[in-house]
Amino acid sequence: MKWITREQIKVDRVACPWLIRKFIDPAAEFVFLPRNTDWAKIDNGIVFDVPNCQLGHHGEDVSFNSFLKNYGLTDPALSLLGEIVRTADSYPSRPHPAGEGLRWIAHGFSALGLTDSEILEREFVIYDALYRECRRQAANGKALTRAVSLFELASTMR
Repeated sequence: MKWITREQIKVDRVACPWLIRKFIDPAAEFVFLPRNTDWAKIDNGIVFDVPNCQLGHHGEDVSFNSFLKNYGLTDPALSLLGEIVRTADSYPSRPHPAGEGLRWIAHGFSALGLTDSEILEREFVIYDALYRECRRQAANGKALTRAVSLFELASTMR
């Protein structure tokens, strides 16, 4: 299946392809189009993280949260990761402390001069690691409730 979104990807447009590939469509093909595309006319794939689409931002939810809801993904670790992605991609009323670090990582990747496909290829490992930590936190019945540095977070991973 083709999954179509805006080019110049950052947080949500990296997190969603990671989620799609890991939990929805392992053979997904991602297409990145210019911001000024007429998204309503796209009929050869599933559009996400663009204005006025089902798999986009709704209220404080970012596209990652829309995917979780629309595809019935209820894993507590994915829900926790969704809180982190929401904070990194927007400015919610209750930000997760790890979100700011993810925002910095995403902006750092965009500054490397890579193509969108190269960013996905390289940044997916970040989401693999975050998901692993979210699984550990969820299994322990807790989530990060105080601000921590990325180095502190990384030191808890095994």
